[in-house]
Amino acid sequence: MTTIRDPSLAIDESGRAISFSDFPEDVQLCILSFLTPPEVASFACTSKGSVSLCKSDCKLWFNMCDRRWGSKTQIRKWGNGKITYRNLYQTLSDWENLIGFWRQGGVAISSPLILFEWGPSFVTGFRISPAKDGTYGVVKAPFLWMSLSPEGQVVNFLDPEGRAEISEDFADSDRFKFWESDLVPVNLSVMGKTYFVVEEDASFGARGSSSSGSGRGNNSGVGEDLIGAAESSGSPGTSPDQAVVEIYQYFANRTSPGADRASRRQRRREKERQARRKLEPQHFVKIVDCSPTAARPLQGLWKGIYDDMILGFYLVAYDDIGGISCLRICDQSENFCRLMRFISKQPVFWTVNPTFIESPISPEEENLYTSRIHLRPNAAADHAHQHLPLAGNEIVSRILRINLSHDLALPNWPRPNPLLAHGRIWQYGDGTFGFGSLQDCFIRDLKHVAKNGHLLDTVETLS
Repeated sequence: MTTIRDPSLAIDESGRAISFSDFPEDVQLCILSFLTPPEVASFACTSKGSVSLCKSDCKLWFNMCDRRWGSKTQIRKWGNGKITYRNLYQTLSDWENLIGFWRQGGVAISSPLILFEWGPSFVTGFRISPAKDGTYGVVKAPFLWMSLSPEGQVVNFLDPEGRAEISEDFADSDRFKFWESDLVPVNLSVMGKTYFVVEEDASFGARGSSSSGSGRGNNSGVGEDLIGAAESSGSPGTSPDQAVVEIYQYFANRTSPGADRASRRQRRREKERQARRKLEPQHFVKIVDCSPTAARPLQGLWKGIYDDMILGFYLVAYDDIGGISCLRICDQSENFCRLMRFISKQPVFWTVNPTFIESPISPEEENLYTSRIHLRPNAAADHAHQHLPLAGNEIVSRILRINLSHDLALPNWPRPNPLLAHGRIWQYGDGTFGFGSLQDCFIRDLKHVAKNGHLLDTVETLS
């Protein structure tokens, strides 16, 4: 009778089956690093040796973290190198889906387009806004940082002002000067994979305070200052535990030279923090399809000229039946932003038939393109618009018929606006495209916001 050998079993030169435990430990760790935590738990049930190997935080769990995120962030720097890699693996798994583009809902006081990226030992959220330099450049301003403290606790901080000069490494909470930097501690609640909310962490309290020095100092004026501390700690929204901590902090600071001034500064900052208007919850929705594909060449985030000749962002999406629509998602004109967010929900352009007109292009279609003026940021800056031929630096590869919002297509139309305006999309050889209405003589040329996950045309802000 012929014996059928399991092809998944490894066999040595003598014909003996090799078990997993026969491999060197580094080979075992390399193999196990491909597993998920539930799979590791299942493997740990197979033998006593497997349990020991799976409990090795510095070996197995470091390898799992390094394989999955080692090329994106510095694994050993998280939590100042003092946290367990199992905890780090779980945290990074939860945060991994944040990487990419998001859109803020509701009333955004600044640009609603958000980009999350990996940092050396933290995740950073940036507000992306068009530059005001007459180019396709964009400004990238950090506003949210997420990391782990050396104790393994999640620490999230938000800068309402979006100051680009803040570059603190949040892995080291001992060096993080919360009170001096005026950042706001926040909680981030993730709901599914496409929605999260940022809310102020009102319980952060006295965790940002610090004591310094040792020695003895005089106790004159203790009663008055203690009453002041108790009064500040008794303000609305302050817990009794926080009051005890602040009173203790007062006595601790009294023991060091010059601590009286430091204590007064600390109480003043605490009063200012409590007097500051509470941060309103901020809601964010993920932009899932932010890049074009072969099947959906117009899909994703684009940047181009708006009606007021200012650079802005467009989002092109395909629906389930193949239709295409485009919406504006950011504008530096405050009045127009309010109008678009709260009144008008109509798209910039749309079509239910995504079939392109391929080459050769008819003379009629060629004339529609060559007779139009291209609107671009640099042209908007110096008012030098230009006509471009159908072939040349920007070869039109194919054309798509579309419908446009008449408010966009005909902003100064002397006659009553039609119910809809017809237009064209001209896709260029480099994958970018322009669009325009048949009722005017302009083409708005759009460029990529990002490519392969990397933001394009980033410019530095002037301090």
